[in-house]
Amino acid sequence: MVEQLEFFEIQSPCRGICQTNEQGYCRGCFRSRDERFQWLKFTDPQKRNILRLCRQRYIRSIMIKSLQDDVSPAQQELF
Repeated sequence: MVEQLEFFEIQSPCRGICQTNEQGYCRGCFRSRDERFQWLKFTDPQKRNILRLCRQRYIRSIMIKSLQDDVSPAQQELF
């Protein structure tokens, strides 16, 4: 297997939001705490895998939010 040459460093996906959601992932980049703190120690293949996972987490969060927005309240307000 021939390994592809990387000409550019894989940049951190950090967006500067740095708050965690209910699942423990960053609200900005969707990385876990370990993925954020260890980013510089990961190899390029590991970084690419983390970016793939982040995309999956992002898509899942959009789908969950969409489903939550579609659910109507079970009971109407009384007043």
